[in-house]
Amino acid sequence: MTVLDVVSEHEGTDKIFSSYDKKAGECICCNSLFETIEAVARKYKIDLESLIHDLEEEIGRKK
Repeated sequence: MTVLDVVSEHEGTDKIFSSYDKKAGECICCNSLFETIEAVARKYKIDLESLIHDLEEEIGRKK
Protein backbone atom coordinates (compact mmCIF):
# COMPACT_ATOMS: atom_id res chain seq x y z
CA MET A 1 0.00 0.00 0.00
CA THR A 2 1.40 3.41 -0.95
CA VAL A 3 1.37 6.58 1.10
CA LEU A 4 -1.23 7.93 -1.34
CA ASP A 5 -3.44 4.87 -0.80
CA VAL A 6 -3.32 5.33 2.95
CA VAL A 7 -3.98 9.07 3.07
CA SER A 8 -6.73 8.94 0.45
CA GLU A 9 -8.56 6.03 2.10
CA HIS A 10 -8.08 6.98 5.76
CA GLU A 11 -8.76 10.52 6.92
CA GLY A 12 -6.24 11.89 9.40
CA THR A 13 -3.35 9.62 8.46
CA ASP A 14 -1.58 12.50 6.71
CA LYS A 15 -0.83 13.93 10.16
CA ILE A 16 0.82 10.64 11.14
CA PHE A 17 3.15 10.83 8.15
CA SER A 18 3.77 14.50 8.97
CA SER A 19 4.81 13.53 12.49
CA TYR A 20 7.68 11.56 10.93
CA ASP A 21 8.82 14.42 8.65
CA LYS A 22 11.43 15.70 11.08
CA LYS A 23 13.07 12.28 11.36
CA ALA A 24 12.88 11.89 7.57
CA GLY A 25 14.35 15.34 7.01
CA GLU A 26 11.68 16.20 4.46
CA CYS A 27 7.94 16.05 3.86
CA ILE A 28 7.09 12.37 3.37
CA CYS A 29 3.74 13.09 1.71
CA CYS A 30 5.41 15.60 -0.63
CA ASN A 31 8.35 13.42 -1.67
CA SER A 32 7.24 9.81 -1.25
CA LEU A 33 3.53 9.83 -2.04
CA PHE A 34 3.80 6.96 -4.53
CA GLU A 35 6.10 4.76 -2.45
CA THR A 36 4.94 1.89 -0.26
CA ILE A 37 4.92 2.25 3.49
CA GLU A 38 7.71 -0.33 3.65
CA ALA A 39 9.83 1.61 1.14
CA VAL A 40 9.28 4.83 3.09
CA ALA A 41 10.38 3.17 6.33
CA ARG A 42 13.54 1.86 4.65
CA LYS A 43 14.30 5.11 2.84
CA TYR A 44 14.03 7.26 5.95
CA LYS A 45 15.23 4.67 8.50
CA ILE A 46 11.89 4.75 10.30
CA ASP A 47 10.85 1.77 12.40
CA LEU A 48 8.19 0.09 10.23
CA GLU A 49 6.32 -1.46 13.16
CA SER A 50 6.04 1.92 14.90
CA LEU A 51 4.82 3.62 11.74
CA ILE A 52 2.20 0.94 11.10
CA HIS A 53 1.13 1.03 14.75
CA ASP A 54 0.66 4.81 14.61
CA LEU A 55 -1.29 4.57 11.34
CA GLU A 56 -3.52 1.78 12.64
CA GLU A 57 -4.17 3.70 15.84
CA GLU A 58 -5.29 6.75 13.85
CA ILE A 59 -7.44 4.64 11.53
CA GLY A 60 -9.08 2.94 14.52
CA ARG A 61 -9.85 6.33 16.03
CA LYS A 62 -11.85 7.28 12.93
CA LYS A 63 -14.11 4.18 12.99
